[in-house]
Amino acid sequence: MGTSKKFGKWIRNTCMLMAFAGTVANAHGQALPDFGGRKIVAITENSFPPLDSLDPKTGKGVGWEYDAVNEIGRRLNLKIEWRISSWDAMIQSVRDGQADIAMNGITINDERKAQVDFSAPYMTAQLFMMVRANESRFHDAAGFRANRNLLAGAQPGTTSFYSTAKDLLGVTGASPRIKLFDTFGATAQALRAGDIDVVLSDATAAGGYIKQYPNTYKVVGSPLQGENYGFIFKKGSPLVPAVNAALAAMQRDGTIQRLNQKWLPPASAIAK
Repeated sequence: MGTSKKFGKWIRNTCMLMAFAGTVANAHGQALPDFGGRKIVAITENSFPPLDSLDPKTGKGVGWEYDAVNEIGRRLNLKIEWRISSWDAMIQSVRDGQADIAMNGITINDERKAQVDFSAPYMTAQLFMMVRANESRFHDAAGFRANRNLLAGAQPGTTSFYSTAKDLLGVTGASPRIKLFDTFGATAQALRAGDIDVVLSDATAAGGYIKQYPNTYKVVGSPLQGENYGFIFKKGSPLVPAVNAALAAMQRDGTIQRLNQKWLPPASAIAK
């Protein structure tokens, strides 16, 4: 099966596998916790469409994560105050109590679990090689690695960075062939401008850019690894079980599916 067809099939069948810890505990529809209108601070980077980004028409943050957290707030009687944070400050802000919940397609892993608590996964994704639409010098990870003139872009400290090093280049950390950028958006722009040659992205973000910039980007090769995304909280936060219960309820009543249909790109936006 061709790469674009495999990618499109994966979008349809795999991208939105949901796993919610609260599903069993709340399978009989018990009432969700009521926080009495408590205000909580939610932070994101606004750099990972279609999960979160800035709407140029309204100047407001939009995306799957915005809609999901706003709906969670409605169900738990929480007032959400949205703020913007850089990626490298996000975990520290939650640890220090400056924010109650954070999101930006944050991969659940043991290193981060030592610093913050995660919600149950709300999305499962894999990383793909996003390249310019006219790229013909390589078609997979092996082809990229073999050509020492090719450069990758990544955001430091992210799963994409570590996978770029390990899975694309076969190194354990920094490499002259990995150019670093402050945001995923800056990395995608550098790819578009020809400053780099590949960016690792999950299907959601890649599909968003392919849809937003027709005939500019495409994906090549097979998926490199799987990753689960979760919201993060300060250690011991009472919001964790409540948010998990709300996510489970949203999965049962079809809200998650509606958010997927609203925000996530169809296979036709990626598989050409």
